[in-house]
Amino acid sequence: MADIWQERKRKLAEYMRGNGIDAAFISSPMNVYYFTGFHTEPHERFLALYIEAGGEETLYVPLLELTAAEEAGKVQRAVPVSDTDDPFALLRSGVTGSIQTLGIEKNAVSVLKGEQLQAVFGGVQFADLESFILSLRMNKSEEEISKVQYAVDLVEQVVDYAAKHAVAGMTEAELTAEIEFQMRKLGADRPAFESIVLTGARTALPHGRPGNYPIRQGDFVLIDIGVQAGGYCSDTTRTFVMGEGTKEQIKIYETVLAANEAAIRRARAGIPLADVDRAAREVIEAEGFGHLFTHRVGHGFGMEVHEQPSVSGHNQSIIEPGLLFTIEPGIYDSVIGGVRIEDDIYIQSDGQARVLTRYPKTLIHLGR
Repeated sequence: MADIWQERKRKLAEYMRGNGIDAAFISSPMNVYYFTGFHTEPHERFLALYIEAGGEETLYVPLLELTAAEEAGKVQRAVPVSDTDDPFALLRSGVTGSIQTLGIEKNAVSVLKGEQLQAVFGGVQFADLESFILSLRMNKSEEEISKVQYAVDLVEQVVDYAAKHAVAGMTEAELTAEIEFQMRKLGADRPAFESIVLTGARTALPHGRPGNYPIRQGDFVLIDIGVQAGGYCSDTTRTFVMGEGTKEQIKIYETVLAANEAAIRRARAGIPLADVDRAAREVIEAEGFGHLFTHRVGHGFGMEVHEQPSVSGHNQSIIEPGLLFTIEPGIYDSVIGGVRIEDDIYIQSDGQARVLTRYPKTLIHLGR
């Protein structure tokens, strides 16, 4: 991946020149990382990548991050910004040309920041770059997928650990603590999102938070976790049962599994994303559970755990090679509990879907 950073900036500069954009001001930490290889969470401090259409580039970073930026960042110049500096004065001093149109990320630039940029560039016109940047990020290379696969393999080791160590009487919070310890132990940088570890009727909460609720015999145990490792995320869900499951539980599980597999079979280049959602939804509806499937079937991910595309029944965008997304149908019954089975899918250059997740999907009975 030695040249990937330059190639990304080349594509950005080409787009800017083709659309009359003189310079770009990129301040979203993840987009800064995408173009430079340097990632930080600046909080209230100033972070921005400034690129002129001619190729000149400067990374403005908090002073305390300068060494890390110089070591990791693939940029021509890094300028430190101390806590007492006026970052916009520093930005103004670095402008080398006449800037009539400035490209920004419309969801990252606040009204205040927009006013400050107007003061720097004097009556400049803004143009949105965010849509183009997100389109670049949505098209994943094989090099990126190798990093995603590493994160997937790591998190599946954690899922396996959880399945082998979960016992009746352990609380959701206790199991979550063990899971997140294992993530770090195995080499993850951090959880990709707040881990979802639920039991019993609480498994019917699609985004429930772990609490001090003990796992009981006969409960569903839902584990939806991911890690960030090497700059990329994984996201997987498996649902288990503690001990023996009831006929109703097994029926729900088998329906979700069939829906998951139907959606995976449908996923390929050349069809609308909506068709993938429909493939799963039709299976669930045919079994009478349609009203209990309350969300889209999946979402894109990569450097962040939620990215484009949205794999919903309303998205008529055509699947293209390079897309990476989840397939995660679910049924959520407030009495019996919920089941979700989530896999990570990559659309290869030949248009076929590659399933990155490998952890078994047959119902596993814990505590046996």
